[in-house]
Amino acid sequence: QVQLVSSGGGLVQAGGSLRLSCAASGRTLDAYNMGWFRQPPGKEREFVAALNRNTGSIHYADVVKGRFTVSEDNAKMTVYLQLTNLKAEDTAVYYCARGRWRYVTGDPADYDSWGQGSQVTVSS
Repeated sequence: QVQLVSSGGGLVQAGGSLRLSCAASGRTLDAYNMGWFRQPPGKEREFVAALNRNTGSIHYADVVKGRFTVSEDNAKMTVYLQLTNLKAEDTAVYYCARGRWRYVTGDPADYDSWGQGSQVTVSS
């Protein structure tokens, strides 16, 4: 397994922006499909976005499409999740994770090596 470290959460007003980061200690992430999930208070973990290295495609949940963007740095050391036009319902702990397979899904069971999570709180 690879150890993932996430950072960048915080408190922001509705309409604001944040950028979350996910890095693997001492190694690049270019060999891995990567997923972003979130867990709102009292709810189950839900899919946010996924990067498929094999096809070069990025998939987003409908509720974040057009507001959130996945990117990475040129050295492939860090994957980012840019959150814009944040809403109160985006409040959650956000997790990055490595995909198990050559394809990506929205099922947390298809991911391993999870980051520790970053709290995002959006005030209305």
